[in-house]
Amino acid sequence: MRLGVSNGKSIKNPWILRTLKSIIIKSVRICLPFLLAVGIMWWMFRDIDWHLFSRYMGQLSWPWMLLSLVFGVLAQQMRAWRWQMTLAPLGYCPRRRVAEDAIFLSYASSLVIPRVGEVMRCGTLKRYDRVPFTKGLGTVVTERLVDCAAILVLTLAAFLLQLSDLLAFLRQTGTDFGQSFSRYTGTGYIVTALCIIAIVTLTVLLARRFKVFSKGNDVIRNLWAGISSLRGVRSMPLYLFFTFGTWACYYLHFYLAFFCFDFTAHITPSAAFLIFCAGTFAVLVPTPNGAGPWHFVVKTLLVLYGVAEEPALFFVLIVHSIQTAEVILLGAFAWADLWRLGPRPAAEGEGNGDAPPARR
Repeated sequence: MRLGVSNGKSIKNPWILRTLKSIIIKSVRICLPFLLAVGIMWWMFRDIDWHLFSRYMGQLSWPWMLLSLVFGVLAQQMRAWRWQMTLAPLGYCPRRRVAEDAIFLSYASSLVIPRVGEVMRCGTLKRYDRVPFTKGLGTVVTERLVDCAAILVLTLAAFLLQLSDLLAFLRQTGTDFGQSFSRYTGTGYIVTALCIIAIVTLTVLLARRFKVFSKGNDVIRNLWAGISSLRGVRSMPLYLFFTFGTWACYYLHFYLAFFCFDFTAHITPSAAFLIFCAGTFAVLVPTPNGAGPWHFVVKTLLVLYGVAEEPALFFVLIVHSIQTAEVILLGAFAWADLWRLGPRPAAEGEGNGDAPPARR
C-alpha cells in the first residue's frame, strides 16, 4: 500500500508542479507590467502637489481634446481597413465593422495584459468571420514589420527636420545636453535601464512563444500564407496610404493635445513630431498603454523644449489618462457591437470553421 501511495504521489506531484509553475508564470506575466508602470509613475509623481490637479483640469481646452480623440478613433479604423486589404488575397473578406471592433478590442485588452491584443484581434476575426487564426496572425506579423519600417523612416525624418531647430533652441536658451542629463538622478538611469531590459525580455519571450508554430506543417503554411499576403494586395498605393495615414492620425491624436494647454501650445509641429516618435518607441516597453515609460520620455522632452517640469508632468498625466479612457470606451463599444452583430453563419457546403466566407 505504501508503494502504491508512493507511486501515486510520484505521478501526481509532477502535474501539481507543472500547474503551479504555469500559474506563477502567468501571474508574473500579468503583474510585472503593472508593477513596472506603477513604479515608474510613483517615482515621477512622488513630489507632485495633487491639489493642483483640478486647476490644470480647469485649464484643459475640451474642444481641442475632443478633436484629438477623433483622430485616435480614425487611426484604429484605418488600421482595420488596411488589415482587410491583407486578408483579401487569402480569400477572406471580414466585415468592416468586425475588423474595426477587433482592433478596438485588441487595444483595450492590451491594457490588461500588454501585447495580448494581437492574439485577441485574430481570435475575434476567427470567431465572428471564420478567418483562420494562424492566417490572421500571419497578416499581423506582416503589418508589424511594415509599421516598424514606417516608424523608423518617420523617426529619421523627424530627427533631420528638427535637428537645426533643436540646436538653435539649445543655443538661444543656453541649454546643453550635459546639463539636461545632469538633471537625471540615479533613479532616472535605473528607470531607463529597466525599460530597456523589459523590451529585451519581451522580445525573448515572444521568440520562445513563436516556437509553438513549429508543431504542425499546416500551421506553418497558414502563418506563412498570412505573412506573404502582402504580395497579393490589390492596390499597394492604397495600402501605403492607409499605413502612413494611420501614423498621421496617431500624430494628430498626439499633437492636437498640445493646444489643450497654454504652456504647450508653443510646441512646433516638427518638435511635436520628434516627441511623438520618441513616445512611440517608449510604448514598446510592455506596460499597459505605455504607462510610465511614455510619461517619462514625453515629459523629459517637453522639459527640454522649455516647458516647466510641473506643467509637463500634469500634461502627460492628463492627456494619457483621457486617451486611455478613450481606448477603454472603444473596447466596450466593440464588445457590445460584436454581441449585436453575432458570428457570420457558415456558407452552405462549408465543412469546417476555417473555410473562406462568401464575399459580400
